[in-house]
Amino acid sequence: MKTRTLVVIGGGAAGFFCAVNAAALDPALRVIILEKSSKLLSKVRISGGGRCNVTHACFEVPALSKRYPRGEQFVKKCFGYFSPSDTIQWFEKRGVLLKVEADGRMFPTTNDSSTIIECLLKEADKTGVEIRMNQEVKKLERKGIQWLVQTNIGELIADKVCIATGGYPKAQQFDWLKATGHSIQEPVPSLFTFNLPGHPIRDLMGVVVDPVQVKIQGSKLQEKGPVLITHWGLSGPAILRLSAWGARQLAASNWTFRLLINWVPAYHEQSLLEFIRQFRNEKGALKTQNRNPFGLPQRFWEWLLTEAGIGLETKWGELPSKEQNKLVKLLAAMELEVKGKTTFKDEFVTAGGISLAEINPTTMESKLSPGLYFAGEVLDVDGITGGFNFQHAWTSGWLAARNIIKK
Repeated sequence: MKTRTLVVIGGGAAGFFCAVNAAALDPALRVIILEKSSKLLSKVRISGGGRCNVTHACFEVPALSKRYPRGEQFVKKCFGYFSPSDTIQWFEKRGVLLKVEADGRMFPTTNDSSTIIECLLKEADKTGVEIRMNQEVKKLERKGIQWLVQTNIGELIADKVCIATGGYPKAQQFDWLKATGHSIQEPVPSLFTFNLPGHPIRDLMGVVVDPVQVKIQGSKLQEKGPVLITHWGLSGPAILRLSAWGARQLAASNWTFRLLINWVPAYHEQSLLEFIRQFRNEKGALKTQNRNPFGLPQRFWEWLLTEAGIGLETKWGELPSKEQNKLVKLLAAMELEVKGKTTFKDEFVTAGGISLAEINPTTMESKLSPGLYFAGEVLDVDGITGGFNFQHAWTSGWLAARNIIKK
């Protein structure tokens, strides 16, 4: 006999994790997931190029929490209860093994996101979670100690509600939540790539350089890691991390700024100049095209030589100082004018959401409205790329579930 009802709003990672865990912990709880679209777990499906970057092999809470540009102190309190180790264990217990890649990202051993989706759907089926598709919540209203949930289809009465809608790109999309008394931090995009309209470097699309130092001019924002050249500009982990840490600042500049790039971060301009002078003395008879002393991709190296005005047949010993200095500048201090952004692989992430001051980080319950819980990206929490946003989804969903069944 089901004695109480939990309505989970949102059929994504956080919503599912809350629903299946709450249903498993309390068989007397009726659990209903409302999903406004015709697709469940859509971000899980596309994450990591269709492999699903489930979490990250970062097991110390202080280090883990530093991967969140917004919400570091909040998640530090959450991860003490449910960490990446717990995520790994939860999925393993259900027959899904995860593996660690060299950069710390964790994926199912099948390399297929459908493994994670099938696991969550199977768990929902096993625990009796009801899933209702194409039901968009229009209004949420307290009725005594319960909640009235109005959708485009009809009404539901819930004892508890967990909101796990994901991030909204526009502030007005939060209006129905603001009506519950909650305030929001203005949403801005995070995890995006940089557009370089008309720049010739875009002809090198597909080239990856690693490691690269990238810095936003006039700020303290900088990152180091792989950079991918695309047909619209720059992407790759270093760029995505930079976009996350700079989300608010870059939005304020309307995504127009100067990017400083050091393609050979083992050197700065002066040390690079000294290295090249020494290299010229030792390898002067070699052609610049054939001898790339930095291990850069050959296409990229030849492009740099051409941009510096150096003929590909030019020998190192014959390199004029003007062209040499230009090459040094291009390698260690290239300046690029960024104008605009592009969403990374449809994996839309927002900075912003429900103000964390209004949420209890150990229970995910609203401090303003008892019985109302939040999980996942709807909160003003966002992580850098690498599985951190999913880890927050699992953790917040689990915490909400654990505390919903207690009351």
